Amino acid sequence: MFQFLFCLLLIAVPGLSSAATILVMGDSISAAYGFEIDQSWPALLQQKLDRQGGDHQVVNASISGETSAGGSSRIDQELRRYHPAIVIIELGANDGLRGYPPARMKANLERMIERSRASGSQVLLLGMRIPPNYGRRYTEMFYGVYSELEKEQVIAFVPFLLDGVAAQTGMIQHDGLHPNAKAQPVIMELVWEKLEPMLNRGSG
Repeated sequence: MFQFLFCLLLIAVPGLSSAATILVMGDSISAAYGFEIDQSWPALLQQKLDRQGGDHQVVNASISGETSAGGSSRIDQELRRYHPAIVIIELGANDGLRGYPPARMKANLERMIERSRASGSQVLLLGMRIPPNYGRRYTEMFYGVYSELEKEQVIAFVPFLLDGVAAQTGMIQHDGLHPNAKAQPVIMELVWEKLEPMLNRGSG
């Protein structure tokens, strides 16, 4: 009887491969800016998970215009609300576009990572780049934040979320910044490549 109850407990614990809540903390790139929410990469990720069976749930808590500071201020609330096994962080682009200090962005993202891990969640960080017109020094410092966090925090990492999208004709909206609906499957597969091993190994 004890072994049976223990198995039931394992199934119910968030973070195990049989069932996991995946929390997405992002900005407009994850919040379906410019198209329907069911076309967004988090929605496509949920569809992929559903096809594979299991009870994985993607919670998209992304907000258009969100900065790393906004994400840092919300992370504790979202962790308490959803108890995710995995937290996907897709933030920083708006910091860069507004010229915020990279050191401040790093501190905010670092806090989100540390709070997530303290709650028992795995973390997947999604890297971003900003247009070169912000100057080489700033753009390099900005992008360097993501690679530094990957090494210092030893977390799963997608180097550039728009790889295979940003330079492709027909995948960016007219504003020249936001990926369109056509780009969402490409983005989802980039995330999936790093997310799948995390689901297989469960929490840790």
